Amino acid sequence: MVTGPAGDDSKVQGKERLKALIVLLGCAAFAACDAAPRVDVVFRGGTIIDGTGRTAYVGDVAVDAGTIAAVGDLGSLRGLQEVDARGLVVAPGFINLHSHARYEGLSTASNMLSQGVTTEVINADGGGPLNLDQQLRDLEAGGLAINVATNVALGTIWAEVNGTEDVRPTPQQLERMNALVLEGLGQGAWGVSAGLDYKPSYYSTTDEVITVLSGTAAWRTVFTNHDRVTPESGFSSIVGMRETIEIGEATGLNPIITHMKVQGHEQGTIEEVTAMMDAAVERGVYVAADAYPYLAGQTSLAALIIPGWAQEGGLEAARARFASPDLRTRIVAEADAALSARFGGPEGVYLPDRGVELTTMIRELGATSGGDAVVKILETESPTSILRFGLESDLEGILRYPSTSVSCDCDAVALGVVSHPRGYGTFPRVLGRYARDRGVLTLEAAVQKMSGLPATTLGMLDRGFIAVGMSADLVVFDPETVIDHATFEDPSVPSTGIRHVMVNGSFAWRDGELTGMRAGRTLRRPAAHPARPLKVDEPRSVSFEGFVTLAGDASRTQLELSFEVQQDVHSAEAIGSLVATDEEGRELFSSVKFGLLQVQGDWASVSLRVSDEEGAERGGYLVVDGADPMNQEGGATVVIALEESDQIVGNSDGLLVVG
Repeated sequence: MVTGPAGDDSKVQGKERLKALIVLLGCAAFAACDAAPRVDVVFRGGTIIDGTGRTAYVGDVAVDAGTIAAVGDLGSLRGLQEVDARGLVVAPGFINLHSHARYEGLSTASNMLSQGVTTEVINADGGGPLNLDQQLRDLEAGGLAINVATNVALGTIWAEVNGTEDVRPTPQQLERMNALVLEGLGQGAWGVSAGLDYKPSYYSTTDEVITVLSGTAAWRTVFTNHDRVTPESGFSSIVGMRETIEIGEATGLNPIITHMKVQGHEQGTIEEVTAMMDAAVERGVYVAADAYPYLAGQTSLAALIIPGWAQEGGLEAARARFASPDLRTRIVAEADAALSARFGGPEGVYLPDRGVELTTMIRELGATSGGDAVVKILETESPTSILRFGLESDLEGILRYPSTSVSCDCDAVALGVVSHPRGYGTFPRVLGRYARDRGVLTLEAAVQKMSGLPATTLGMLDRGFIAVGMSADLVVFDPETVIDHATFEDPSVPSTGIRHVMVNGSFAWRDGELTGMRAGRTLRRPAAHPARPLKVDEPRSVSFEGFVTLAGDASRTQLELSFEVQQDVHSAEAIGSLVATDEEGRELFSSVKFGLLQVQGDWASVSLRVSDEEGAERGGYLVVDGADPMNQEGGATVVIALEESDQIVGNSDGLLVVG
């Protein structure tokens, strides 16, 4: 139950702040009131699962000005809106690492909000525009129901520079592609995405991809790839995953095996796959994955069935080859081989637009085989397809793997129709089926794989966790009832059990209904946000003291920063002290409370709440990066990001000690 008026949250908060002012004036005049509300929203008595993997606990979560202001037993602290969360789970908003969302869906994103998703990472599988800066500006202009982060789209870059033919790029073309990748990272992308199983980047060699990605290691980010599965490898998904790891290792990017699966004739080999990943980790390569909880994927009918050489030049060129009897015979034979090796034959292909399996189309079209039926269909249309690929035991092993995040490989849509149940069911299905009902994951692990893990995998600092100073992206769900209802036959049925979703401190989903709020933001990745493993299961500490020379046209050129923070493995909050002063020794801000401390090598970040020189409190985070390869001045990069304030960025020769 939420107390407080429904509707447009911006209006709600404005009205409630006016009421609070009246209350304050009345209290001042008559000294006859209880303590006035101090924060925007308090979620009361919920079961908090904070995204770190820590055991759930009962407590309150306070939200103010878009960030988390306090966590725990908050006693008399009151909110302008009070949410009764007793019996419900309060968790960080979910982060979808693999999204095909487009402009029209992101303004509403009803299917994603109904699953608890608050951030989409778009341009998956190497697809998306070249100009990411323009893409982000266009998204901002249209209004966003949820947050959006982008990838550099390697497939688009390959097609733009090298075309759609199977030809080797020149050294100049490789250099141009490399420049476009680096330009995209400079525009705020959170990594490089590729779909090496899709044409035309399918035609690239491994060495060419490594060359195109040269120089990206300095960004300390990720290479997310739809693995290339080829006839030459015997349609081996393991070989494709090994290539993804090889590219990441050679370029210094963390490889992400996206929508990870063990396909076709390699079913049942998940232990071999995870052993391969573990071996890479032992070599110092952080290998991550994402996966959805279904045993079938979705793509165009031609993409993974028609041989690559036959798709060269696009669909019309492929149709011209279909018209040649000799080429058609070869294409059908190779399509049949792909169907058998990857999807168990034509019975593994479902055509959602028709509502039938490919086996039915073989009969209706008078085709000689599944491959022949696919060619006949593609002669006049290009439908989508559902492709079955795996075993439940493999899927469970993938979900259990420590660095696997949950993702949906779907679009954010308005009140529309999707073709795969993952578009409405992914996250509640993991919570309900795989955590609650089957015990494949604990509920804490499931939430972690939807929040804290994808956040650190990408390098996000202010999302993915419930901790003081974090952005207030939150989901409240009923652990007893949360479940998916979408099926392959009826894929657009919403899930149930997601009660409330908050995006940047505003309710986007409230009491199971869309509010229409567009509080989402575009998220641009700074260089001092390294992609990293999630490591919050050990005690950690950091201290720093020194002068910070500020970059840009700041009103101040220097400040002095001193802090000492530590966090126990079992503690929900870090403890310590922080103070920043100007050149004349006047205090600019000091710590009120700390949230989550994260450390890695000579890098540290802590979320926090500070009190500024005027006594106002604000949430945000601090970064001291003693290993920033983009810092050309030497010393440490210092970033101070506070809500409702310009980000402070500077350089310091101060002493950073990470323990």
